[in-house]
Amino acid sequence: MGKQRNQRMFKRAEILELDILEMAFGGKGVARIKTEEGDFVVFVPNALPGQKVKARITKCKKSYAEAKLEKVIKRSPEEVDVPYQEISGAPYAKWPISLQEKHKKESSLDLFKKFGDLENPEDLFDSYISSPLEWHYRNKMEYSFSAIGFDVEKEVDVDEFSLGFKKRGTWWMVENLYKDSGLFDKEVEDAMSTIREYLIATELPAWHPPRKDGFYRFLVVRKSYHTNGLLFNLVTSSERIDKFDRDGFVDLLKGLFGDRVKGIMHSMNDDIGDRAQSSTGFMTLLYGEDKIVERICGLDFQMSLQSFFQTNPVCAEQLYNKALDYVFEDNNDLNGQVVLDLFCGTGTIAQCMAARSPEAKIIGVEIVKEAVKDAKKNSIANNLPNVSYFAEDVGKFLTKYPNYKGKIASLVLDPPRAGIAPKTLKKVIDLGANRIVYISCNPATLARDTKLLQEAGYEPKKFSLADQFPHTAHVESVFRFDKKK
Repeated sequence: MGKQRNQRMFKRAEILELDILEMAFGGKGVARIKTEEGDFVVFVPNALPGQKVKARITKCKKSYAEAKLEKVIKRSPEEVDVPYQEISGAPYAKWPISLQEKHKKESSLDLFKKFGDLENPEDLFDSYISSPLEWHYRNKMEYSFSAIGFDVEKEVDVDEFSLGFKKRGTWWMVENLYKDSGLFDKEVEDAMSTIREYLIATELPAWHPPRKDGFYRFLVVRKSYHTNGLLFNLVTSSERIDKFDRDGFVDLLKGLFGDRVKGIMHSMNDDIGDRAQSSTGFMTLLYGEDKIVERICGLDFQMSLQSFFQTNPVCAEQLYNKALDYVFEDNNDLNGQVVLDLFCGTGTIAQCMAARSPEAKIIGVEIVKEAVKDAKKNSIANNLPNVSYFAEDVGKFLTKYPNYKGKIASLVLDPPRAGIAPKTLKKVIDLGANRIVYISCNPATLARDTKLLQEAGYEPKKFSLADQFPHTAHVESVFRFDKKK
């Protein structure tokens, strides 16, 4: 790029060719454009150091801009070949895992130092938990249909029945999946072309996102690593539903995957929004069961297609064990004491704690009622009478049951990616727990809350990172905070 003045703003949607020099936290590639006033920085998520990329400007300020990766023009010399189909959901697939982990660790430490008010975060760093499975680690995948496809070789959109993943940066265009992406189940993804050809032969159309019409919308698949079983959910509209051969679709999947098929569902979704789960539709069981069983920490958990469950269960077990170590270390005597698990989902962490400390009183709180129903069923099946669940908003629960204030030995926080609302965090602090173990899938929000917890009298003792999502920018963290005496 030639010299430009900072006063000359790039226009939104302007296309640039950029050399990526380094990477910032969250997987943002950094390009620098020389100007008379100094370097003008452009951040490009999912771009790797050493790449030359084509990127589209999405936001422009005086000293920096943000852009969306459109195309990798030249690969980084650090990239390696892998035997998987390239997909937008795995931007680091060709970057060696050692470099991925190095970046995630270093950028997280830097983040906690800058925004978490930790002067020397490396002194508190405990361990980096690598995913036991570098490839094929996901237990759930959502594939999209579209009447608009993208020809990767010719780099043009085409009018054709497509089944696979959305083209990066688009909501209407799908790249066909022809073989294993390396993230989910190889047998399922290698068969995706066969499934697509069968559905084309039904003469029912793929969903057309701009027009909001068509029949086939999503194919959702969930896998158990404990049983190797599969659950399928075909999501369609009601358009020409009388022409859909349910038995034929069931026979197709049973023929492809045999005894691995534990259940097949069909969901009706006429919402115009681009989501597999409908707010008004319904689900019908076509074959088998609507749940499969996963095992974590020696306990069995039933999962439906809608259940929230850790996407990488093999790594999640190691993350949970680390969190439990933080709950119980130097704190072995929890007999009769209360331990809270807030944002507990289907109750996996709560039940793991209940199994480790049968005399403690474990309480899980989760706003999603279906998740709490699953949690209660699982705790009964796992014979854990010392755990109970409340289907409540965390903030309201803490107001509704003030009798727990000052009586909590430890509490575990595992909030959604957006983090915990400051008002809710204040209520958590007001409970006066002796120890807070905070699990976060977004170190940026945890860094913010780390500062608030320190101001409230909680001292950070140690933390670990867990690579739940290899080949992406995401990394999870778990912190132990002790109340100062």
